[in-house]
Amino acid sequence: MNTIDLNGKPFHFIGVGGIGMSALAHVLAKRGIPISGSDLKSTHITERLQSMGAKVFFTQEASNLDKLYHLHGAKVHKNLQVVCSTAINENNSEYQGVIEKGYPVFHRSDLLAALIKDYQSIAVAGTHGKTTTSSMIGYMLLKCKLDPTVIVGGEVSAWGGNARLGDSDLLVAEADESDGSLVKHSPAMGIITNIELDHPDHYKDLSQLVDIFNQFSSQSDITIACIDCPVVKENIEADITYSINPDSGANYIATNIVHKPEGSQAQVWENGELLGDVSLLLSGNHNISNALSAIAIGRKLGVDFATIAEALSSFDGAKRRFEYRGKFQGATLIDDYAHHPSEIRCTLEAARTRLPQYDASRVVAIFQPHRYSRTETFLDEFAQCFKSADVVILTDVYSAGEKNETGITGQTLAQTMEKYHNKVLYHPELSSLKDFLTDFLQPQDLTLFLGAGNLNQVIPQLLPVEEESLLVA
Repeated sequence: MNTIDLNGKPFHFIGVGGIGMSALAHVLAKRGIPISGSDLKSTHITERLQSMGAKVFFTQEASNLDKLYHLHGAKVHKNLQVVCSTAINENNSEYQGVIEKGYPVFHRSDLLAALIKDYQSIAVAGTHGKTTTSSMIGYMLLKCKLDPTVIVGGEVSAWGGNARLGDSDLLVAEADESDGSLVKHSPAMGIITNIELDHPDHYKDLSQLVDIFNQFSSQSDITIACIDCPVVKENIEADITYSINPDSGANYIATNIVHKPEGSQAQVWENGELLGDVSLLLSGNHNISNALSAIAIGRKLGVDFATIAEALSSFDGAKRRFEYRGKFQGATLIDDYAHHPSEIRCTLEAARTRLPQYDASRVVAIFQPHRYSRTETFLDEFAQCFKSADVVILTDVYSAGEKNETGITGQTLAQTMEKYHNKVLYHPELSSLKDFLTDFLQPQDLTLFLGAGNLNQVIPQLLPVEEESLLVA
């Protein structure tokens, strides 16, 4: 059985522009390990890797491997390690070339597991909140001068991307459960934010998912878990617990939570003793909960609470997590990755608390359902999770490569949602959404683009060129 070698042998990433793949490539490149990769188009992510010395091909053909051979010589053929994500299937021409040449092939999670083993690692798992929580912890440790390495599934302005290499032995990593690979990780500290079925394409029921999280917990030296999630509370034996319920008996508790237009604040208790107040730029109870996990980590590492609270007070989140993108005809445009009913409900509830901040009076939710299997499985939950929105605009389903086995469409969801919401509009095509929004949006609309697909590609079409280029920079 092949094992990953982090001692200088080169890596080639098929699909290097992906948010998870590129983070791993970034860390390896910063460690001085030769990397190359392929993707289907150039983006700011691939450009960043190229600036670090990576050779990137913008086709996925077997001939890329011959080009690498001619570029680097026989040493590459002997030592090359190939990394693929779940998105790369056996019909991929480049992948087939790798198999024919006999290179060792690893899944993205294998490389992440090797890095987690190589550090004193903090792995953040859970159905929801992984990116925000791992980014928050990484930011806190950075501000507390603990200089961590960070690998997350979103871009963070504090380190200019989705990864950074630190000089300490600490690593903060987002650990994904979607494909079952969570069981490969054995961190020093494992965080479980919540457990809820989100990938019916991979898990037949919740019990399968619980088994995955239980194995992850058993392989973590210390498990830190949120017991506000009933599935976590009933199934996970945690060493450290946190909660926003004052009567929960958790090790870390938040009380007197206040939500303001500019963020939120709470009192924090540790094992029954008041530590003090924490203030966040982020809104919603879910972000207070995320902060409690960060506080638990900081305290476990010996950082005093005042230093932790000061660090958390300036964290402004990751991109595509309630990310302000600009104004269009007076309407505020927000980009958010929420794609599960629970995430959408929390995001919209937080949006209502921020109406005064944006001088807005109406919440407009534009949602692109993600995957046919998810839309079918959670049809009624999706239909009922938009209650905090004044208007809901639905597009057709983003397939993410799935076949439509049942014939479900965005219109199916729209018709079901009309039972629970009195203002639902169905606009299937993204190509004409800009024109529709030009006529529909009002100056005091807080407009949220929700989903894990490509809906947010409409946002730049609505922004002045100079404003969008400033945001990208």
